[in-house]
Amino acid sequence: MLEALEVDYIDESEVLTPADEANHVDKWRFKIPFVCGATNLGEALRPADSTDLWRGAARADAAKALALASARGEKGDSGPAPATQPGADPALDDRLGRVEAHGIAVSPDKKFFYVSEGHGRPDGSVWKYRAGTDEVIKYTSLGLFPATTDITPDGSFIYVANANFHGDMVPSSISVVATDQMIEVKRIPTCTMPHGSRLNHDGTKHYSVCMMDDMLVEIDTRKFAVDRYFILGKGKEMGMTGAPDPHAMPDHKSATCTPTWAQPSNDGSIIYVACNQSNEIVAIRTDTWTLARRFPAGTGVYNLAMTKDGRLIATNKRGQSVSIFDPVTGRELAKIPTQRKIVHGAVVTPDDRYAFISVEGVGSEPGTVEVIDLARLKTVATVDVGPQAAGIDFWKMEPTK
Repeated sequence: MLEALEVDYIDESEVLTPADEANHVDKWRFKIPFVCGATNLGEALRPADSTDLWRGAARADAAKALALASARGEKGDSGPAPATQPGADPALDDRLGRVEAHGIAVSPDKKFFYVSEGHGRPDGSVWKYRAGTDEVIKYTSLGLFPATTDITPDGSFIYVANANFHGDMVPSSISVVATDQMIEVKRIPTCTMPHGSRLNHDGTKHYSVCMMDDMLVEIDTRKFAVDRYFILGKGKEMGMTGAPDPHAMPDHKSATCTPTWAQPSNDGSIIYVACNQSNEIVAIRTDTWTLARRFPAGTGVYNLAMTKDGRLIATNKRGQSVSIFDPVTGRELAKIPTQRKIVHGAVVTPDDRYAFISVEGVGSEPGTVEVIDLARLKTVATVDVGPQAAGIDFWKMEPTK
């Protein structure tokens, strides 16, 4: 009705992320901009194509915990940080607190971290922060709903999957951003709804999956181009060279795997893929680009992480648990329940002692970071963070005082 009346803007208390899955208003179906979170008329009337810096910044204290809420960012070209930094202005800081973020990657030298922001009008963005002070340094615009993020071993580039979760079901891309100047140097077309951005140990290959096409995609980082792709559907497994044809994508309704993550083994010889729909993990050999094995996983297996001793950690998004596997045999070594529902990300400490797990929570619940002791295979600590905790990475370890 409001759209039929041709109103200019709509302000609604619920943000773009569904707080109530059953009654959520899908704002991306409207042509009229929503200005959720505007605190005065001036903010609400800002032009839709202007760069809304306070809504485009990620919340610093969420980044400290290294568990970030699912992002909905704003459009903006590459540019400097806002003049007012988080913490300097309580009113601005409060507005920043309502902004959500999705992916996070910490630089190898631990001096910076990078946060992807999901939706904008029309694009999302990625932001560079100084670790320790949480100072915003620079940002750049990306594609539709940039989500999972990884960084090269030398820290020169970040690879961000433009997941386009709420847009048309058409092929999207992986953005490559030069971290020094925060410039998107390449946007590589892949397939529909890319997710699970991960680089192999030496940074020569990048892997992602396409949730709606049942595909694993390999990018040669020396060429900034797709090298190979793999069909993941059970009984249809097949490795292909070159990039997938955007005009010959499979019917999205035929997807049986719905992959959400690609995790290289420590030596890069195997890529493990989480099949969220079929509750399986698929292992692909990189030398022959063939199927190695499939094995059962938890309900809604979602994100994966590897320990240095070769164990595979899997979050079970619909199963309220975390599984730990021997990926060589496919044997589940442990299934550890989580405190809250919607289990999301996983990261392992450098000493291989602990796994940190982000859990989104439901509705008004806070998000949670749960700490699993990898020797005892049990949860030893939990901490509440912002709601919808999603991307997670590890910053550093310090001796206790």
